[in-house]
Amino acid sequence: MANSNLSNIGLDKKDSNDIANHLNDLLSNYQMFYMNLRGFHWNIKGKKFFELHLKFEELYNDALIKVDEIAERVLTLSNTPIHTFTKYIDNSEIKASENVVDGDKAVDNILDSLSILLKKERATLKIAADAEDEGTVSLMSDYITQQEKLVWMLSAYKD
Repeated sequence: MANSNLSNIGLDKKDSNDIANHLNDLLSNYQMFYMNLRGFHWNIKGKKFFELHLKFEELYNDALIKVDEIAERVLTLSNTPIHTFTKYIDNSEIKASENVVDGDKAVDNILDSLSILLKKERATLKIAADAEDEGTVSLMSDYITQQEKLVWMLSAYKD
């Protein structure tokens, strides 16, 4: 007889719900990050237009992939991903950036957003590790590694 406290992937249901809640928080923040990146891409002006326009497109394409991966992980944990803009706005620590045309301001915003995302990813990684949820641990580890390098590169760009 199957253990009723275990999810369909063999994790404790309470742990799965806690992890899914962290992931939904992360999902909300990623959606706001994605929308900000789109705005930066569309509205950037100045001497660094060409390099930043391309970089912001690269970043928003990456964020879109992560949005999908996070939502699918929530589903894998037998939960429902947040999927309305109202809830994204309500739940996100990252706030909407509007009419940013200056490249340095956009990069500063991205660095601030990455700081928030990294903090949330590390918290999610910790509770997932404690729950022996290797799928979420792996996802968060990959994101953290990639974003730490991005923070270094964007910080070097600003210097």
